[in-house]
Amino acid sequence: MAKPIEHSLLEDAQAFVLGTSMCALGVAMLTHLGLITGQTAGLAVLLSYVTGWSFGAVFFVVNLPFYVLAWLQLGPRFTIKSFIAVALLSAISEIMPDHLSFAHLSPWLGALLIGASIGLGLIVLFRHGASLGGIGVLALFLQERAGIQAGWVQLGFDVALFAAAFAVVAPDIVAYSLAGAVVVNLIVAVNHRKDRYIGR
Repeated sequence: MAKPIEHSLLEDAQAFVLGTSMCALGVAMLTHLGLITGQTAGLAVLLSYVTGWSFGAVFFVVNLPFYVLAWLQLGPRFTIKSFIAVALLSAISEIMPDHLSFAHLSPWLGALLIGASIGLGLIVLFRHGASLGGIGVLALFLQERAGIQAGWVQLGFDVALFAAAFAVVAPDIVAYSLAGAVVVNLIVAVNHRKDRYIGR
């Protein structure tokens, strides 16, 4: 098998902008509907509800051990790319609400569109050697080392997270949010497979 051709710096740059923009679009819809999200961001949201601490502070602290794992097990290149992706997503998420609004978006359709947008954004980032940190790092590590598909790892975490969310937020919000998380993880599970797509 021929060695895969690495992405150029320009290709990585456009992918990072595209991937983080898709994720930011999902976040904009999620914020509009008042839903919660999965993965490490969702954990930080729940912890901020329970503790009263700011989301930003909790999200930073929760991510720290995952970046250590990324640096030690997946390498500096992956870790640095992930830091860049997280910074881009943060910046675009701050800017986007000034240029985008929704007159009407039903919770069920919104949840599915949120899942699709974030799922596609994650696939773009994964294909260019980056993630948005947190559980995504652990999922990629387990896929590379243990052969467990990244999407299923993330889905398992989200199932536990949303079960805990019932104690913090209204059941209908959890239901809508869980639907979006399922879409995200199904997209990742189907489209980010080492035996089918990765390395070709």
